[in-house]
Amino acid sequence: MVEALDENKQRGNWSNKWDYLLSLAGYAVGIGNVYRFPYLCYRNGGGAFLIPYLLMLCVLGLPLFLLESAVGQFSSCGSVSLYNVCPIFKGLGYASMLVNVIASTYYSVIVSYPILYIFYSMKPSLPWSSCDNYWNTEGCHDTFPEVFNTTLAEDTPFVLPPEDQKVSPADEFFHNYILEISGGIEEPGKFVYPLVCASFFTWIFVFLCIFKGVKVVGKVVWFTATFPFVMLFILFFRGVTLPGAYDGIVYYLYPDFNKLLELRVWVDAAVQIFFSLGPGWGTLVTMGSFNRFHNNCLRDSLLVPIVNCATSIFAGFVVFSVLGFLSHKLGTAVSSVTTAGPSLAFITFPEALTLMPLAPLWAVTFFLMLFFLGVDSIFVQMEAMVVSLVDEYPRLRVRKTLVAFISCLICFLGSLSYCTQGGMYMLQLLDFYAVPLTIILTTLGEIIVFAYIYGGGRVVQDLQVMTGRVVNEMWYFAWIGFTPFVLLFILVNIVLSSSTQLTYKEYVYPSWATMLGWLTAIASLIAIPIYFVYYLATAKGSFAKRLEYAFKPTPVWGPALESHRQDWTEYTLRHPLPDRFLHPNFKGAIPRLSTPRP
Repeated sequence: MVEALDENKQRGNWSNKWDYLLSLAGYAVGIGNVYRFPYLCYRNGGGAFLIPYLLMLCVLGLPLFLLESAVGQFSSCGSVSLYNVCPIFKGLGYASMLVNVIASTYYSVIVSYPILYIFYSMKPSLPWSSCDNYWNTEGCHDTFPEVFNTTLAEDTPFVLPPEDQKVSPADEFFHNYILEISGGIEEPGKFVYPLVCASFFTWIFVFLCIFKGVKVVGKVVWFTATFPFVMLFILFFRGVTLPGAYDGIVYYLYPDFNKLLELRVWVDAAVQIFFSLGPGWGTLVTMGSFNRFHNNCLRDSLLVPIVNCATSIFAGFVVFSVLGFLSHKLGTAVSSVTTAGPSLAFITFPEALTLMPLAPLWAVTFFLMLFFLGVDSIFVQMEAMVVSLVDEYPRLRVRKTLVAFISCLICFLGSLSYCTQGGMYMLQLLDFYAVPLTIILTTLGEIIVFAYIYGGGRVVQDLQVMTGRVVNEMWYFAWIGFTPFVLLFILVNIVLSSSTQLTYKEYVYPSWATMLGWLTAIASLIAIPIYFVYYLATAKGSFAKRLEYAFKPTPVWGPALESHRQDWTEYTLRHPLPDRFLHPNFKGAIPRLSTPRP
């Protein structure tokens, strides 16, 4: 593929369109597509869940994806400098950076788990296949002892004895051997050194992928973003050929339309779309900022979200075909082996792998897929954070490699708190409190800034200047109405659910841990009011003038290159908007630019 010369010589551009698309696909398609969506689908009505899921894609996912990609491409800047459009809200950019740091520290540890599983899978038999290991307890129950000596051709299921506080070998391998888990968050314990080493490897890998910017990232994703899809297809064809796979798939997709009457189903659909596509982190803005000014971001913003959602649905076939096989061999219902979250990826699915011929091979395949699904999300997030820093503080641009190194080092050191025996409890706490509230609020603030302060009409006009195409009113109405409403809907749900008592397995978090969770959420959100006060205190002029200019774009807002800025200025002068809130089409036909398009 021919690589184009950089349009923006100072910041650089993507070498070609596919580098950009694969980077976004690698970022959006993560571990959650494998272990969260399939569970939500079966829990919320099977195939019927696709109705609210796809509806939320249209009214929430696509509009936010387009908005962030478009404003990043238009301004050619990261998530902090983006708020030159409304300088008093620059704290939103800093808040997204801070929550990026928090999330990257613990998410990197989750991504490190597959590294250990890959290492321990390189043996004749998988170490979590029996209770004959030193880390097993008296409560360990070898769920299918004689199954290991059979072949798949023998179709006789193993019937489970009555339940009485039994724990599977895979469960004890994960908690007692991988995590060496303590009794609770109040018992941090010692460092788990294999996990520390795995986390160190992950951060070395991330640094090597981002230290030269998007030129390297764009090449790395050709492997890291495509390899999981190859593995997913291999696991799919293996899964659907297993006995019991059909029952699992039917259980996954059988529609229960009565579920659509439950509010929780719609909440789950909105939350899944929002967190799987990843708006609010500054990543979509930053990746879009490396596009050429006249790139057709309208087309790109349809392609990546659709690929993401299709991957989630397809991953459900992989997961539930294997769960159907597991339930078949155990002689039990699919519902009894269905779990969500890390338990599915690191306990239930590994259990099923032990039943397959060549189990170590399939285990390595599965955990390699998980690692690459997770790691490219991290290095795209880290690249976004580094770019946001050097864009806001241009003197750092010549030392971008050093900025990347220090950023990765800080995140690695932060990840060590999750590599202790009590690390899983801290990980669950921050995942529950610190991230969701901040990301929802920063995204809501972002759309308020662009739709209601800068003006939805201006956003549409800027998009038309870039693409030379008339922007459909559908996007406009989503930005000013539907999407903010759904974000408020998610925000209310998150606040209400945060009042519930947090647990992990049988452990109930103490009240002081809940307070700590809320403090971590405030730690990133506090950047918003702090910058608000800082701006008003340091801006020039009377207080009335400061307040007036606080909500207006600064002189640097607009296209980065002078030629594009001139085209933009001339276009807006020739076609003035009657009001910044109104779609340009509302005043009649909009002439297209004559700029040639790629």
